[in-house]
Amino acid sequence: MGIGEIAGLIAAIAFAILAGFLIYPLIKLGKLFEQIGNTVKDTGDHAIPALDEGVTTVKQVNKTLTDVNSISESASYTARNVGALTDLYGSMLGKPLIKLASVFWALKETASSFMGKKKSAASAGAESDQSAESTEEAKH
Repeated sequence: MGIGEIAGLIAAIAFAILAGFLIYPLIKLGKLFEQIGNTVKDTGDHAIPALDEGVTTVKQVNKTLTDVNSISESASYTARNVGALTDLYGSMLGKPLIKLASVFWALKETASSFMGKKKSAASAGAESDQSAESTEEAKH
């Protein structure tokens, strides 16, 4: 055996040892990739039903919102009708009641002004009597 053959044999043994050391991390890396593949598969298996449930939930929420919109439209329509009915009753009953109240107020004012003149003369005499009595008391 020559020196070249011994050097080749040493290089082959070193390469075999190096390959032996590199096989273990490569096997671990292969197992890691296999686990990643399983995780992705499991995630996909679980994500698709979750997405389907999410779509179903969104559809139900949209249906509920449609029902709520229908209810709010009905409530708005009812409120407009009640407002119109209130305006109708206000114009039918309110104006005559206002006129009637103004007639009674005018009668009351007329009666009080007619009666008030007689009372004012009597009350003026009573006031002068009271002021005279208070003046006499002040002198004593």
